[in-house]
Formats: sequence, C-alpha cells, structure tokens
Amino acid sequence: MADYKIVLLKGDGIGPEIVNQAVKVLDKASEKFNFTVEYDEALLGGCAIDATGVPLPDETVAKCKAADSVLLGAVGGPKWDNQPGNNRPEAGLLGIRGALGLFANLRPAVIFEPLKKASPIKDEIIGGSLDIMIVRELTGGIYFGKRGRTEVDGQPAAWDTEQYSVPEVERIARVAFDLAMKRNKKLTSVDKANVLESSRLWRETVTRISKEYPEVELNYMYVDNCAMQLVRNPGQFDVIVTSNIFGDILSDEASMISGSIGMLASASLSESKSGLYEPIHGSAPDIAGLGIANPLATILSVAMMLRYSLDQPKAADAIEAAVTKVLENNRTPDIYEEGTNKVTCEQMGDLVCEAL
Repeated sequence: MADYKIVLLKGDGIGPEIVNQAVKVLDKASEKFNFTVEYDEALLGGCAIDATGVPLPDETVAKCKAADSVLLGAVGGPKWDNQPGNNRPEAGLLGIRGALGLFANLRPAVIFEPLKKASPIKDEIIGGSLDIMIVRELTGGIYFGKRGRTEVDGQPAAWDTEQYSVPEVERIARVAFDLAMKRNKKLTSVDKANVLESSRLWRETVTRISKEYPEVELNYMYVDNCAMQLVRNPGQFDVIVTSNIFGDILSDEASMISGSIGMLASASLSESKSGLYEPIHGSAPDIAGLGIANPLATILSVAMMLRYSLDQPKAADAIEAAVTKVLENNRTPDIYEEGTNKVTCEQMGDLVCEAL
C-alpha cells in the first residue's frame, strides 16, 4: 500500500475552508483506491506574517521539501496591504515556488458540461466541449529578471529585464511535449518572436526539442494572436506552452472562458515528481467564514496532485467524474443557477465524497 506525506498550506481568507473539504475528498479517495495519506500543516502568507513576521518561515520550506506534495489554499488580503513588497503574503508564494524549484505551472481550462451556460463564449464557438492545458514557465522571464529605477531626461523611469536561458526553455518545452503526447499530440508554442530576442531563443529551442517528439504536431503563435484566438476559436488548442508573463495573462483569459474562476485548479511542478497544487482564485476575505466558498477548484487540484505527483490516475479520474456528477444538480452561490440546489462549502465537499 502506497503511503504519501502531504503538507497543507491552508493560508488566508477562505483557504482553510476549501482545503478542509479537499482533504475530506482525498481521504475518501484513499479509502477507495487503497493508499494512505499523512498530513502536516505549515504557515504561508498572511497567517505566517501574523505568527512569525515573515510570509515564508524556514520551517515551512523544510516541511514542504520533505513531503511528497503540497496543497495550498490561498494567500493574501487587505489586512496585509501595508506590508513592504518583499514581506507581503504573495512574496511567500513566490518564495516557496523558488525554494521547491517549481518551474512548470499547469493550468487546465475546462468547461464542465453542467456549467456550459456560464461561459461568456457562445455555444457555437465552444463546440462540444473545451479542454485546454496551458503550460507556463514559472521561475524565469521578466518576473525574475533584473530591474531598477533610473532617470531619463531628468524624469523618473523604471526598467525590467526579460531573460531566458536555453536550459530553462528546454525543460519547460519537454514538460509540454510530454503532456501533449498523453493528450491529443498537439502543441502550440506562444511567443513574440517578431519583436523580442528572448522569444526568438524560445522558438529556436522549442523547435529543436520538437525533433524528440515527432508524433506531436507543433505550431507557433504570437501572444497577441493567441489572446484573440482563445476567444474566437478556443477549440483549436490542446496544449499551450509559453513564458512566465505571457502564461500569466493567457491562463487568466482562458479561465474566464470556462465560466467560473472558482472551478479551476492548477499544478506547479519541479524536475522531480513533487509539486504544489492550488486553486487559481484568491483568498476572498469578504466571504471567509460564511461557509459559502466554492471548494471545487481545490478538490480538482487534489485530482491533479493524484495524477501528476502521486501516481494515482484512477483516483484522479474518479474525483473529476464525481465533481461533474455533483454539478448536475448542486451549486455553491458563485455558480448557482435557478433549478439547482444551492449548497454550502461543506455540503459540496460531502456531496463529492458521496459521489465517489
């Protein structure tokens, strides 16, 4: 029987509520599919600032490094807005990504059939269904490049640097090609090679790596065109691979095509099989403690954890199928539709467990 060690970073706002429901579902899956899970908790974000003065304590890093995987709720909130930039809750999130070497962010954009009406895109554009995987490079590019302030013609100015090395592009490209091989063998590499030198290196490197994957159909797209095509014809995409800043923007756009940010999971992976899994939404402090948060994105993050880090694909499939079944008749307030049952955060977790 497999035994896994999971660190829970419940975080701020609704984080503890949604993580608790995801743990309940993971426990149910472990019973059904004959594996065990041992949990440990650690602090990250605003709660860590309150307890220790910093958003990412050394103890949290040590615990996460020793675990098989990490499940995160959400971090941040107006309570900590006056913190300096390097001590805000979000700095803890960037810090744990760097400490764990989480270079690959997987962001699925999926429309669940019961929620199809929630998409702002017309049904005739979406077609039968939508299932896109965006692979975003997470530890390089302009967010991690050199930056500074200066003066131009006596006026304040600022600069940021976009830089990628060949090894950085190679490893994210291989992640994307491997995913494409397991899906529909189609990959779109997004860049701005008509303008940016870093994008030209990106495209050259992806092209070279593509020779290792002759079965995958590779095409290229400029980021501005990709943004347009995601709205115009999203069904043309299967796997998209792109840089940190472009992936940040495009994955948020794709999330809105699906109709609800409360439904979308994500995975951040290292070169080993360990990873950090989290919903893409924020901490929603305005509804914290009211029992109305949507836990499904966190539950679906658990499904991604089972698939990509814990080698339990059948359990992952079962959770995703259970979520689809529950959505036929039950909704939390954020995705409520007349004629369905409005349920609480805890009730939604119970329903998914029952469907499992």
